[in-house]
Amino acid sequence: MSEYIHKSHNETVLLYHLVFPAKYRRAVFDEAVDGVLRDVCLDLERRYQLKFMEIGTDKDHVHFLVQSVPAYSGTKLVTLIKSITAREVFRLCPHVKKQLWGGEFWTDGYFVSTVGRHGDEDTIRDYVKKHGDVYQQLYEDRQLALF
Repeated sequence: MSEYIHKSHNETVLLYHLVFPAKYRRAVFDEAVDGVLRDVCLDLERRYQLKFMEIGTDKDHVHFLVQSVPAYSGTKLVTLIKSITAREVFRLCPHVKKQLWGGEFWTDGYFVSTVGRHGDEDTIRDYVKKHGDVYQQLYEDRQLALF
C-alpha cells in the first residue's frame, strides 16, 4: 500500500497508472524480458524518487503502478522509464531487437492516469489484473519503504 512521502516542506502521495505498449503491438514479453524489466525498474527506484508499487505484463504491453514526488510529472516518469528500460532490454535480450526489426522497443504512445489513494488504488490493481488476456504479475510491493 502506498504511504505518504515526507519531504522538508511537503507531504504527498502521488500514484500513477502507466501503460506502455510494445512497438507494433508485438508480443515480445517472455520470461527473460520480464526479468530484465523488473530488475531495471527496481534499480530505477534506487536512483530516482519513485517507487514501483506493481509491474505487470500482458502479451504486448506493460502496466505500472508508480508512486512518485511532485517534481516528477507524468511525462517525466514516462520518458525516464521508457528510455532506460528500452536500452537495457535491447542490451540484455538481443532477440527482442531482432523481433522489432532493430527499431524502438516502446510505441510513441502511452497511457497515464493518476490514482486516488482512498479506494481507487485497489480498483486499478484489479483492473490491471483482469484487463488483458494473459496478465502476469512481475512485481508487487506492499512493504513500507522510505525514499
